[in-house]
Amino acid sequence: MKDLYSRYTNDDLWLIKEIGFSRELQGVREAQMALGNGYLGMRGIYEEIPYNCKPGTYIAGIYDKMSAQVSEIVNFPNPVNFKFTIEGEKLGVVAMDIVEHRRILNLKKALLVRHTVFKDTKGRLYDYQSLRFVSYRNKNIGVMQIVLTPLSSEGVFDVCTGIDTSVANSGVLTEGRKRHFRVRELGQEKKCGYLVVETLEKKYNIVYWAGFYYRLGRKKIVAKDNIFHLRLKKNQSVVFTKIFCIKHFPYKEDHTAQKEITFNIFSKAFRSDFNSLIEEHIEGWKRLWKKADIIIEEAEADVQQNIRFNIYHLLICAPCDNGFSSIGARTLSGEGYRGHVFWDTEIFVFPFYLYNFPQIARNILLYRCRRLAVAREIARRNGYKGAQFAWESASTGEEETPEWAKDIDHTITKIYTHKMEHHITADIAYAIYRYYLATEDRKFMKEWGYEVIFEIARFWASRVSYNKYKKKYEINHVIGPDEFHIDVNNNAFTNMMAKWSLIVAAKLWQEVRKEKSLCKKLNLRREEVKQWKQIAAKIAINISRRNVIEQFDGYFKLKRITLNKTDEHGLPLIPSSIKAKDLGKTQLVKQADVVMLLYLLSDVFHKRTKEANYNFYLPRTVHKSSLSAAIYACMACEVRDLHRAYNFFNIALRTDISNLYGNTHQGIHVASIGGSWQAIIFGFAGVKIKRGKLFITPYMPHRWKKIVFNFLWKKCPIKLEVTNEVIKIKISSSQIKSMEVGIFDKVISVKTNRVYTFKRSDLVTKEESYY
Repeated sequence: MKDLYSRYTNDDLWLIKEIGFSRELQGVREAQMALGNGYLGMRGIYEEIPYNCKPGTYIAGIYDKMSAQVSEIVNFPNPVNFKFTIEGEKLGVVAMDIVEHRRILNLKKALLVRHTVFKDTKGRLYDYQSLRFVSYRNKNIGVMQIVLTPLSSEGVFDVCTGIDTSVANSGVLTEGRKRHFRVRELGQEKKCGYLVVETLEKKYNIVYWAGFYYRLGRKKIVAKDNIFHLRLKKNQSVVFTKIFCIKHFPYKEDHTAQKEITFNIFSKAFRSDFNSLIEEHIEGWKRLWKKADIIIEEAEADVQQNIRFNIYHLLICAPCDNGFSSIGARTLSGEGYRGHVFWDTEIFVFPFYLYNFPQIARNILLYRCRRLAVAREIARRNGYKGAQFAWESASTGEEETPEWAKDIDHTITKIYTHKMEHHITADIAYAIYRYYLATEDRKFMKEWGYEVIFEIARFWASRVSYNKYKKKYEINHVIGPDEFHIDVNNNAFTNMMAKWSLIVAAKLWQEVRKEKSLCKKLNLRREEVKQWKQIAAKIAINISRRNVIEQFDGYFKLKRITLNKTDEHGLPLIPSSIKAKDLGKTQLVKQADVVMLLYLLSDVFHKRTKEANYNFYLPRTVHKSSLSAAIYACMACEVRDLHRAYNFFNIALRTDISNLYGNTHQGIHVASIGGSWQAIIFGFAGVKIKRGKLFITPYMPHRWKKIVFNFLWKKCPIKLEVTNEVIKIKISSSQIKSMEVGIFDKVISVKTNRVYTFKRSDLVTKEESYY
């Protein structure tokens, strides 16, 4: 039987392939082959729902807390299921023998394509092909098509489809599986099926409509029911096309109008031709990739594929709903971390959107800004002023961190991050300021940004305590990015980010102090800003004579552990003699901490300081978080340790495509996919924002010939082709005539709408820093 969807599977550099069925990898493949459009996320399950299948249908921003310890992203009813049986035997990867099987995720077109040949207990063969997508054109619509052909003999098939309401959220620790919705109404109307469910807390109604038709030859038949019999002759193909629509609404007792609104959206799609639906979808993705693609000439084929795999997953989880939702730590591809939003979003994935899709970056910031009142209340409850943002956030912005979780050795441990990992509040200020620098969006700042940054400054001014003996301000009882060490004093990352927040807030005050209406709204006075500056100048940072920043007070006195062994990926192995509960007594670091600080505030620190701290913390960091490797890759580029930079980059790049941490089945790691993008652009391509200007100084792997990518800076699209010795740049703009850009560290005025080629050998490099 020929491959009916071969036109969608003929470009290997855009394809992720599953050849053969592996029961052990089923959950991993479901996350890897997820589909989405920023509103809907759907795991890449098999249509027949085999044993141990984990269907996942998620709507961005919809959480529920009923029957769970904390709010969780809701796993809604599954519309994808489509089952066939013949003479009591189910066609499926577990139920029948598999003669041939492959699934292909087309990253360029966001299509999931499948071709399986089954063999039943009587030796009869059945050809099964399918194609599925979640529409980019209409965010409420999903489309699937299945082609079934008996190859050995005729037969009568039982067809069963519909919307599966038996799904539930995965169990966490002792909670067990939970269903976060109840069915309010379901039925058949107008030859289609509908379902209305409500979240248990009665915050939302979710309305489904679904229908399908099938073709036998030229005859099109709209199915009247979800369960029926169908006789097929040998080699006779039937083509099923199923369309479904999912839309959420605020909870109402009377949902009649909501049903009608959703039906109108569904009906338009259902009446459309399948080819029109798929072409509109593909055209939308073509526009996305025109902005987001990165081409690396002469890279290994799997590197190019894996880069696109990571970018694809960034694209399918990107919300644009005016701040209703943000991006959880595991995207919309699984329920890891219960779908909560961490600092991963602002620090690790935000730059991808900022420099490619600034409207999505703005949405991410609006998610925080619209929850400012809750952040103020969190600060008040904890005895602070200003705004303190939750470590784990869901729909409301309230703290959603669970009290208990599994440690790295799978023992159950008490969680303190929500009580002490306060740096997230500074991280949000950092993202807002970066957005302002890149977009010059003064309207956003007036409506939201200034207020949030000033409230964050107020928080830090109240969070510090003055040590009269040292004549320094301290921040005690915290957890830094390194979560091995709990309840420490003066974590360098936290202190420096707090210091930075206060300095930036004072700087922004100069922009607004003459606007009386804005100052009145913000209730901000000169004396308070003056105090911010005084506090910032005296925040404690401990730097040794060797330029090494002490991660926190007393860190240098902890037990040093020599790491002699690595795993197959080159990551250090913690000696088996050290228990998880004792890691805080050692100098072992979970993930980039001081190195993270040097990366985020790169233009603040001297190159010697970066080198000293990179070399000091490198043998102490065990990278027990997917956040870590990408940051080390970026810093390795800065200190010109290119061999390790490439190794760390590959770890970040392959975190999910190779399931390096063994938990990809819980969803794609958003920090590593965002971090790998940063490693390419900010690391190897050498793009930096220094002193408010764009700088480009590439240090690429020598095996790579060229990196080609797009970048948006101050509303100007920039096309870049970089090698280690040559930068080719075009800045497009109808608003400005030229832009100052640092090329190989020399600031040059580059005229817009012209192509320039600069050679490293023709320019003199100059590096400046403050410390």
